[in-house]
Amino acid sequence: MQFNMIINGSKVDTERHFNVYNPATEEIIARCPVATEENLNAAVAAAREAFTAWSKTSDDQRKEKVNALADIISNNMNELAQLITKEQGRPLDGMGFGSFAEVGGSEYWTRCTAELTLPIEIAEETDTHRAEIHRKPLGVVGSITPWNFPLLIAIWHVIPAIRSGNTVVLKPSSYTPLVALRFVELAQEVLPPGVLNIITGEGGMGRLITSHPDIDKIVFTGSTPTGKNIMKNASDSLKRLTLELGGNDAAIILPDVNVKENASAIFEAAFINNGQTCAALKRLYVHEDIYEEMCEELTAIANTVTVANGMEEGAQLGPIQNRDQFELVRELINDAKSSGARILTGGDAPEGPGYFYPVTLVADISDGTRLVDEEPFGPVLPIIKYSDVEDALQRANDNPNGLGGSVWSGDTAQALELAKRLECGTAWINNHASLSPNVPFGGVKESGVGVEFSTHGLKEFTSIQSVVIPK
Repeated sequence: MQFNMIINGSKVDTERHFNVYNPATEEIIARCPVATEENLNAAVAAAREAFTAWSKTSDDQRKEKVNALADIISNNMNELAQLITKEQGRPLDGMGFGSFAEVGGSEYWTRCTAELTLPIEIAEETDTHRAEIHRKPLGVVGSITPWNFPLLIAIWHVIPAIRSGNTVVLKPSSYTPLVALRFVELAQEVLPPGVLNIITGEGGMGRLITSHPDIDKIVFTGSTPTGKNIMKNASDSLKRLTLELGGNDAAIILPDVNVKENASAIFEAAFINNGQTCAALKRLYVHEDIYEEMCEELTAIANTVTVANGMEEGAQLGPIQNRDQFELVRELINDAKSSGARILTGGDAPEGPGYFYPVTLVADISDGTRLVDEEPFGPVLPIIKYSDVEDALQRANDNPNGLGGSVWSGDTAQALELAKRLECGTAWINNHASLSPNVPFGGVKESGVGVEFSTHGLKEFTSIQSVVIPK
């Protein structure tokens, strides 16, 4: 199957192409164009030209267009979900968050973002003047998206950008470009040419985007090392940045937790999208009084999970998305084994095609082990025993990442006081990894710069102009 880029409303092909693989079978499912620098320049020029008219459209007009995009997502849900499963691996109706849920979430996020507004604020009013704060779109936004949620994260980048009057050049991951290409193609039915463009390619294109002099803002979701390089590349032109980077989220389970009542929610928080989620629960600190019970309950749940090709009926989790990530997960688990950790379940990949790795729970492990200190981004969870809650808090915070964290307890007030001391952008109580379009989301420390979602996220696609009016 052949897919095309969209530049200025038209399909664009190139001489060179790259293969897209199904991670469940390792078979080629499509070929996509390798964009050239000239293609990028054309996309940016189209976005720049379209910005003049698009930025002048009324708030109501842009709201109407964004809602029309939500209709497009809804009307093409089956096709988009199947593309996600084929290229990303997640089951259509998988555990916690399947491909249909991703498409449904994309529609929901789009409609919620359509309702957001940035009204004029009054900063000061005196007998002599009134000072107003106006929000103005920045210009051309460069969006670089990852492979774990190929449609939803594109929506998180694109929709607030165009809702606030910007135009966009989108570059999806070369592992999972298909659903983004199809969405942008469909979006041309609604948007004027040049408002939303998409280019595809492998290594090198991201650097050209982040250093391009006519791109005003970069939105990136991905690894911390790549985010640091983007920051360097963007510095010459002082581009605005929103960076949602890696996470190694910790959860602290207090001794009063009812294990049987909470184990299922803890398990799903860790293994949503096969653990390939920035804000998934990745380090589980459990008090010694309930440690063995928690290990037993989580193991019992893990042993019921079906890992299979996402197109198969009954599949709950699919494969790891790509071979590099598969090898990293295997490396971290083997390192944990060599350090003397106890494998409760899983721990070895099956023979045969596809990047399948069973749900793996690792006990009797602690900080200083690679599996605890590094983000595995796969179907593995280290379970760490603690005896003193202050020690657990210190260990949870002793990490360069600070995306999310959670505290679990029967005493909400006690959990709240502890959660406020977690060094992370979002803290949950008796929950983890639940996101909302109305709640700001972003990291601290090396987990990012800026926030997404809500009016706080929408403001990041604008600049402030203070207007002082005499009376």
